[in-house]
Amino acid sequence: MLQEETTKGSLVDVSFNGFTAHSFKNRNGGYQYSRNIEAQEDAKNEGFSEEALARIPEKDRRWSWVEVSRSAIQYNVSETRRLLGQRCRLMAVVKADAYGHGANEVAKIATAAGASYLGVATVDEGIELRKADFREPILLLAEPPIESVPLLLHYRIIPSVYTSDFAINYAEIADAHNLKAPFHLAINTGMNRIGVRHDQVVEFISQISFHRALDLQGCFTHFATADAAETLDFQIQINRFVESMRALEAAGINPGIVHCDNSAAIYRFPKTHFDMARLGISLYGYQPANDTHRIITLRPAMSVFARITNVMQVPMSEGVSYGMNYRSPGSVKICTVPLGYADGLIRLLSGQIKFAYKDRAVAQVGNICMDQCMFEVDIRSRVGQQTLDPQIGDVVQIAGPNAHVDTSIDTMARKAGTIQHEVTIGLAHRMPCYYV
Repeated sequence: MLQEETTKGSLVDVSFNGFTAHSFKNRNGGYQYSRNIEAQEDAKNEGFSEEALARIPEKDRRWSWVEVSRSAIQYNVSETRRLLGQRCRLMAVVKADAYGHGANEVAKIATAAGASYLGVATVDEGIELRKADFREPILLLAEPPIESVPLLLHYRIIPSVYTSDFAINYAEIADAHNLKAPFHLAINTGMNRIGVRHDQVVEFISQISFHRALDLQGCFTHFATADAAETLDFQIQINRFVESMRALEAAGINPGIVHCDNSAAIYRFPKTHFDMARLGISLYGYQPANDTHRIITLRPAMSVFARITNVMQVPMSEGVSYGMNYRSPGSVKICTVPLGYADGLIRLLSGQIKFAYKDRAVAQVGNICMDQCMFEVDIRSRVGQQTLDPQIGDVVQIAGPNAHVDTSIDTMARKAGTIQHEVTIGLAHRMPCYYV
């Protein structure tokens, strides 16, 4: 607490957290501090214990944060499981820290709700899950560097395989430790990102199958256009995948767990469910295609909030933020909140989005800065019989579901010309996250 103790003319003794400093009161009533030696010595004597500092919660260190709804994630998994039926397993894709929602917490909720497999993009993501005591199979959705093989084997992370060099080295290292080398075969059916060509899968398996350690546990492909209105490319991909599975079976090769569905395919193409489906963006509550809202209702899990850090009346025609692209009309208060494009609030959205303040839409104004941004409150606006009177510390909703104002991440993504995935991953990059 900051307290005035005595006043002698313009010289003021100020007590702050237990030590006294002489300060001069400026014309605006603020303080310009000049600690004397005595005050510094007092501060040393009192000190701040590491234990006491550690007890200061994150929400009191920075006035912007992310909230993730546990019930929303549980609902999205349960509803998707219901559509898949009992014979099809569900993989919860928790790569990129669960699209910004927190991999460990999301994996815990998803597996409790019916997911039996976890999908990651990097070796370290898989290790994090194992260290958090998850025992479900973890599939690495790409082929990692050969140097990482000891980590795969130790932490029981199953790699995707699509090159013979990796497959043989993986098998050799596993065999040297009397271990099996489980893998899923990635098949390229047209996306042309990774995978063995769909018409070469039998040849590929034949080339590597001599090694006794290799254990083919699954085969998969990934759709490039499962969300598109035009389905021709999708049909080409699914036909190629089915043909490759038939070719394996004809050659006497058990493909293991067969999976190809992403979120869009799960809801739009029930005939492609096969043995397992991979739930990605829809795990977090976002519709994967324009027409899937007719098939399933999803609940967005992420919301972003901030507290106002500054309020000022800006005279008419004065500019706000870098470039001064916005000019005050004079009838507004300009409020600052402590998050910006370093927190995932894409700078391209400057002047295009609304925040929710006391269930009213308020326009974000001026260019979004790295760590802060501003919004305007019309002082003529009313809530009931009272005018809006923003105060430092008031809570503002920046993003997420809101019954009164469109602060949806879908809208933010559309206005930024991107996808929800990029928005959620960015928003959770730096701010503290709470599960509610």
